[in-house]
Formats: sequence, C-alpha cells, structure tokens
Amino acid sequence: MIPANLLSLIIFLPLLGGLVVLAFRRHPNPCRWISLGTASMDLFLILSVYLLEIRVHQAGDWLIVEDTSWIETLGIRYSLGLDGISLLLIMLTSFLGIIVILVSWTQVTSRVALFHFFLLSMQTGVLGVFLATDLFLFYLFWELQVVPMFFIIGIWGHEKRIHAAVKFVLFSITGSLLMLAALIGIVVVHGSQTGHYSFSLFDLVGTSLSSNLENWFFAAFLLAFAVKTPLFPVHTWLPDAHTEAPTAGSVILAGLLLKTGTYAILRFAFPLFPSAAGVAVPVLMVLGLSGVFYASWIALAQKDMKRLVAYSSIGHMGLIIVGVAAWNAMTLSGSVLQMINHGLTTSALFILVGMLDERVNSRQLSDYGGIWRKMPVFSGFFLLFCMSSLGLPGLNNFVGEILILLGTFKVQPAAAVIGFMGMVLVLIYVLRLIQDAFFGEPRTDWNVRDITGREALILVPFALLVILIGLYPHPFLDLVDGPVRNLVLETGTAMNTGAM
Repeated sequence: MIPANLLSLIIFLPLLGGLVVLAFRRHPNPCRWISLGTASMDLFLILSVYLLEIRVHQAGDWLIVEDTSWIETLGIRYSLGLDGISLLLIMLTSFLGIIVILVSWTQVTSRVALFHFFLLSMQTGVLGVFLATDLFLFYLFWELQVVPMFFIIGIWGHEKRIHAAVKFVLFSITGSLLMLAALIGIVVVHGSQTGHYSFSLFDLVGTSLSSNLENWFFAAFLLAFAVKTPLFPVHTWLPDAHTEAPTAGSVILAGLLLKTGTYAILRFAFPLFPSAAGVAVPVLMVLGLSGVFYASWIALAQKDMKRLVAYSSIGHMGLIIVGVAAWNAMTLSGSVLQMINHGLTTSALFILVGMLDERVNSRQLSDYGGIWRKMPVFSGFFLLFCMSSLGLPGLNNFVGEILILLGTFKVQPAAAVIGFMGMVLVLIYVLRLIQDAFFGEPRTDWNVRDITGREALILVPFALLVILIGLYPHPFLDLVDGPVRNLVLETGTAMNTGAM
C-alpha cells in the first residue's frame, strides 16, 4: 500500500537530509555519507512507486495524487500529481542526485557541508517542478532551483564563476517574473468568469481567453521555459554556466535543470494556451532547428572540451523542442525519452571531461592526443557516450531522435529533413572530439592512471542505461504512452484551430 503523502516525502526528503548535513559541517566525510544515504533512499522510494503502482494502473492515469488545502482565500492548494512522464523524470532526478555526490567525493574539499546542502535542496526544487499540479506551488519550486545553482557555480566554480552565476540568475529571473505576471493574469480571468479563483492546472485548462490575451500569456510562459531549456536565441547563459561550474553543477544543469524547461512547455504552456501554441508552432520549429545548426556549428570551433559538450547540449535540446512543436504522440514520446537520453549521455560526458581535468588540469583539446594508449578503459567509456550522443543505432539517443524525426515528418516533412541534416553536423564535431583527444600521438607526456573503482561505480550505470534504452526502450515508452496520448487528445483540436 502506497502511503498517502509519499510524493511529499519524495520531494522533501533531500531537503531534510541537507539540513542534517549542515549539523555535521565540521566533519566532511559524514556529510558525504549522509548525503549519499539520503539520495539513495529517495531513489529507493521512487523505484518502489514504479514497482508497486505502475502494475495496477493504466499508463495514462495519474498514478498518485496529493491535494490539500493551503491558502484557500487565494485559491492556492498543495497539489501534487504523478504520471508516467513525471515518474521517468523523477527517476532521472534521483539517479543523478546520487551520481553528483559520488562525482564530488574528491573534487569538492572546501565547505563540504554547504555544498551538499545546496545539492540536496536543488534536488528538492527539481522534484517539486516535476510533481506540482498547482501553478503557484510549481512557481515556488521553479524559483527554488535558481538559488542553489547560483551558489554552486558562484562558490565552487572556476575562474569566471561570479560572472557565469550572475548571468544565469539574470536570465532566469527575467523570464520567471514575466511568467508570474501571466500566471496571475490567467487566474484573475478564470476567477472573473467562474467566480472561483484557483491556481490548479486542471481548473485553469480550458479558460476562455481572447486571442490577443492568450498570445501574450503564452509568450510569457514560453520565454521563462525557453530560457531554462535553453532555446535559441536565449541560450547564451548556458555555455558560460557549464564552463565555469564544477562537474556536479554541469551534471545538474544538463541532466535536470534543462529538462524542467521542456517539461514545463508540454505540461503547462501548451495545455493552458493551446490556440496560441498552435500559432507559435512554426516559430518553435524554426527556433529549435536553428538551435541544432547554430550549436553544432559553434561546437566545431570549440577548443575547450567542456564548452564543446555544452554547445552540443543546446543542439540536442533544440531537437526536443522540434518534437514538442510537432505535437503528436510519436514526437512527444520521442521528446520525453530524449530528455532522459540527453540527461544520461551529456551528464556522462561532462563527468568524463571533469575526470580528465582532475588528472591533468586542462580541458584544451590542443593538450590531448593518444589518450587511448594511456587510459583504454576510460577511453572506451568516452567512445560509448560519444557514439550515443551522435545517435548510433543500438544506443539510447537513436531511439528518441528517430521517433522525433519520423513523427515530425508526418506533419512537417521539410522540418524533419532539415533536422536530419543537423544530426550530420553532430556527427562531425563528435568525431573531431574523439580523434583529437583519444587517437594519434600524445601531445604531452603525462603519466595518468585509468579509472578508479569509484569512477567505475559512476560510469557503469550510465553505460548500462544507454545500452538498455537503445536495445529495449519499450518499458520507458510504455510509461509515457498514455500521458502523451492524453495531452494530444486534450490539446490537439484547440491547437489546430489556433494554427488555422
């Protein structure tokens, strides 16, 4: 039997663990072990939900719902909901929560307790975004993400960390404040029409809005989510944030924070404003494809491996936006799966670059060459995740990308063909990265060790998941099939009306 408040426990357990960690601030090792235990317990709870609930519910149902009175005078309730889409994403969140603690085990040696407190509080914010169904509650969790990441970059980052942290906050807050204004606006309109003020997603969906007002509200929501995705051209904060963040920060950014943007677009922006979304579909297609080509082209010119992976991340997220804009069951399933794939593959690449930087204190491609001879096991992992990133059949990214491209071809053949051409550019810069770093003659005579046991413990789960999703994606696609079909059914007609 699933406890009534299990979703709340899943969300706030990391935050409680973070507060406990602060009590051990003078003892770094207990801080690490407490954080690892907390994150592992959270993942255990989420896997329990999967094993117990998914077997007795239809995939399209809300598996668990919590709804409690909170600020009744304003129509605000404490409402959480879990379906197949959010279940996949919270599993990814808790898995990466464990990984970032292991990654930081030896890399972070100063203010260890504070660092782990921010990691765990960040996890609470991300889990809340994926589970909140009251828009006011969603907004609180959305903003909660920003604060820990600001400090993670600003305190434990590299040379230009303050610049990168401030830039991240300015971009995030600008979009979020506009979203808040639009959120209040739709609540007021709904209240004036029904006499009942509510922030519930289920109440607000279907609110009658004038065409002009709906377009403005949709634009405000979309801007906030596009910044976090990030969607070209409001992406410029991400390369700096990735470059200056510690490895754990880059993993959180790539694996989790970017997913909150795309998740919010398909969960909130499109269902709340379907007619405006229908009008905006061509624009989103163009921006998504522009991101693919722009990021791939810029990645070709990068000399810093971490910055190269950062730009590749923008390109992959652009393809996800194309899938969301196409808005049919195949592309949405592919986009959700690609969120998971990107979270796994790009996080693994950032971790591997961090491991290299930790050994030789350089991320410049010009300093590398011949690494395969010195670190064959490490190089094998790097090659696997690079092949995944470029969409090699049999690995995870291929499944998500082919679903997006085939589904897009049904509604926008030209966009699908252009998207496929963008994937060719990905092939070029990934192969360049592999050639320059791992083959040829060593450019520097470094005496470096191959992966350690702790590093193998980090990389092996990534590798297994990349291969599992590539060869047998059915369990993952089955989870999202019902929720995706519900989204298409409930929103598609209004979107087509808006497009016309």
